[in-house]
Amino acid sequence: MLLKQTFTQQKRVRLAQGLWLLSWLAVMSGAFIFCLGVYLKTELLRRAEVMDNTEIHVVPNILMMVGLASIGTNWVASRVCQDSLDASRFPRWKTLLLPLFATAAFLCCLLVTVVVLSYALQGHLEESLKVGLRNGIRFYKDTDVPGRCFQKETIDRLQMEFRCCGNNNFRDWFEVQWVSNRYLDFTTKDVKDRIRSNVDGRYLLNGVPFSCCNPASPRPCIRYQLTDNSAHYNYEFQSEELNLYNRGCRQALVDYYIGILNSTGPGVLSVIFLQISVLVSLRYLQTAVEGAMALEDPEGESEGYLLEKGLKETIEEAKANVLTMLKLGQVDPEGSPEDENAEKSDKDTS
Repeated sequence: MLLKQTFTQQKRVRLAQGLWLLSWLAVMSGAFIFCLGVYLKTELLRRAEVMDNTEIHVVPNILMMVGLASIGTNWVASRVCQDSLDASRFPRWKTLLLPLFATAAFLCCLLVTVVVLSYALQGHLEESLKVGLRNGIRFYKDTDVPGRCFQKETIDRLQMEFRCCGNNNFRDWFEVQWVSNRYLDFTTKDVKDRIRSNVDGRYLLNGVPFSCCNPASPRPCIRYQLTDNSAHYNYEFQSEELNLYNRGCRQALVDYYIGILNSTGPGVLSVIFLQISVLVSLRYLQTAVEGAMALEDPEGESEGYLLEKGLKETIEEAKANVLTMLKLGQVDPEGSPEDENAEKSDKDTS
């Protein structure tokens, strides 16, 4: 037996009471995991327009699924604790305990997967935001195009909320036409010259939208002719750090989401340790109570353990059982030798 311990009646009662409290603590931790997944999912959906793919959504999806499943399994564990000291009610849980252990162990594996994915998908998140923001800036002017009507509002709110400008920096706005043609007077010389000077016939500006303006600037915001020092009095664009937001929105969003993902890791790891504690305690309680019932002495001493055999023997036995189940599930199209012998004997007797 692996990690065998002796339990008296008093120790079994204390174990059941402690496990009951631990189970309800695990139920609340499952609710925390579910709420964490909902929060992360909501934050990702809020900025779905500036993301190129949805691979990162697998993290909140797993968190929500594991949270709900953890609430159910740990609630069942609390009920087992209540019935563990009643010889007439505990046997009904015997067939359910093995699936309960398997489910809880699988949930722990999923939580470990979430922690790994939280760090592994950070590179994909940055690339997704890079492409998504680039497209968002390019479609900023398309307020009349179906499917892009709210792109301008999204980008403006994003830049004001995260105090950022452009994809990498404010110069990204110099490379796209962000003013719609419906607001341009094509009869004026300035508009004609700007369109003719561009190979693609776009109206490019040495300026940025209003949402790039930093309200902490001591002077009125300068957002046109940004790199022309002579166009403004007492102006040096390389030293005017407070005029516009210097940080790009990609870096701002990456820092924001990575902060959430990094804070998810420790919380999920603590839930994993709590879930493992529930599993170990429930296994000890099960074997201790079943040992006392087998001795027909509910108040006597019994032995509790994690595994009936050693770890190596248990793994080999489980492997053999799986192989046996796989063999039973296979169908031999040519028939088994026993079937052939049976057919021969039937012919001989006839």
